[in-house]
Amino acid sequence: MYNIDTDLIFPTRVIPTLKNLRGEAWQKLVDRIQYLEPADLDRLAFVLMMVRMAACTSCQADSFRALRGCTSCANQVVRRYKGSDVELLALFAAARKDVERFMGR
Repeated sequence: MYNIDTDLIFPTRVIPTLKNLRGEAWQKLVDRIQYLEPADLDRLAFVLMMVRMAACTSCQADSFRALRGCTSCANQVVRRYKGSDVELLALFAAARKDVERFMGR
């Protein structure tokens, strides 16, 4: 079965749907990220963070996650995250450092 909402990794088109799932700090991050250029360091870091949180690299075409689609999966991952918004921002900061390191900045 194929779902048109399923991609290989976290799609940036899903970012705006994540805004109201957490508190103010998370909402500010999503607000800032969603309008950045695709190659912007912060946007890439956000994608990396979401790929890690949602385990996108282990998603299979016939898995329940894939059948539900990326939007549903990402929303569920953010909603069910047990840590605080501060911890989510720390995950983002760690992903940003990894992207910087990879890009040689």
